[in-house]
Amino acid sequence: MQKEDRNSGFEHAVLSDIAFNRASLAGNELEYVADAVDCGHIAGDGPYTKRVERLLEAELSVSRALLTTSCTHALEMAALLIDLQPGDEIIAPSFTFVSTVNAFVLRGARPVFADIRPDTLNIDEKKIATLITGRTRAIFAVHYAGVGCEMDEINAIAGAHNIPVIEDNAQGIFGRYKGRRLGSLGSMAALSFHETKNFTCGEGGALLINDPAQVERAEIIREKGTNRSRFIRGQVDKYTWVDVGSSYVMSDILAAFLYAQLEARDQTIARRRSIWERYFEGLEDWSKSAGAVLPYVPPHCDQSYHLFYLLMPSEAARDSLIRKLHGYGIQSVFHYLPLHLSGKGQEYGYERGDIPVTEDLSARLLRLPFHNGLDEYQQNYIIDAIKSGAA
Repeated sequence: MQKEDRNSGFEHAVLSDIAFNRASLAGNELEYVADAVDCGHIAGDGPYTKRVERLLEAELSVSRALLTTSCTHALEMAALLIDLQPGDEIIAPSFTFVSTVNAFVLRGARPVFADIRPDTLNIDEKKIATLITGRTRAIFAVHYAGVGCEMDEINAIAGAHNIPVIEDNAQGIFGRYKGRRLGSLGSMAALSFHETKNFTCGEGGALLINDPAQVERAEIIREKGTNRSRFIRGQVDKYTWVDVGSSYVMSDILAAFLYAQLEARDQTIARRRSIWERYFEGLEDWSKSAGAVLPYVPPHCDQSYHLFYLLMPSEAARDSLIRKLHGYGIQSVFHYLPLHLSGKGQEYGYERGDIPVTEDLSARLLRLPFHNGLDEYQQNYIIDAIKSGAA
């Protein structure tokens, strides 16, 4: 069956809905999950947990990687590690997922929102210094779309004030900034293995520690405030409560699934790169005529190929294209709503117009379907639908 758009002449076969995201197997997931069960250790810190953590430490050049139940929980651990107190402040972009700041608001901190760069949509490093006060306890570098923030400048500003930089690297695993791995550039970093991410176990995360002096306390916080990790290593003859903490340890069943995903990382990265490049090449000419902007990746950054977005010329054009693609069975979505304009964000005194670049770009951004299972025929269908005059 064929369907024709009479306004554009676009004739195409009717497809089943093309999902915005869909998790898929990369190789040995089910075999490793079964093996974890057979081994009899399916709680946290089992054999597969250790394999994943050693892989991440080696590949990302970090002192310690600790698997957690979510990226949110990794960020909560970071808030505990920096001894955040009520009334302290953290600087973060308003254009980010709520977990970036919520993990610190839980400890009584006040978020101070920064605007983003118009090119990469990352925190604008030139806006950070004026936001620092005597209460600032952390600066957040959120690597949007897996493209690195300007970490040299951010670290220089933070270093001058003796403030830790925490990388929210939920979208950027295996990306690089000036040849260095994202996640290895701040004092610590958080990863996500949610089903929407490049590598997944359904729900999961990791805290990356770059300061060896923080490792032991991070282990304690992750193990409900006990020194159980030292007990397991034979360093103490019993374990007990020694600090604040919670139950942040990932099940070894999930770690087994995740290990198979990471084991196939080269193939997955190559696959996602081909999807990203097909979008870019297929839409480059269209974007110029439509007044749209495609993602920008600075030459000194190697992205993670996490997502592909369009910046439409207006909010109305963005919403129109979403509706048109939906009519073709294509799921496309907007992304972050500015946190400073949310109901909670306005409790901190923010108003519309306070963070203009974020407000403008958030209203015009559209994300296209992007997952490991997206095939070339589906992707060409999406590109043709956009170029048909869908905007």
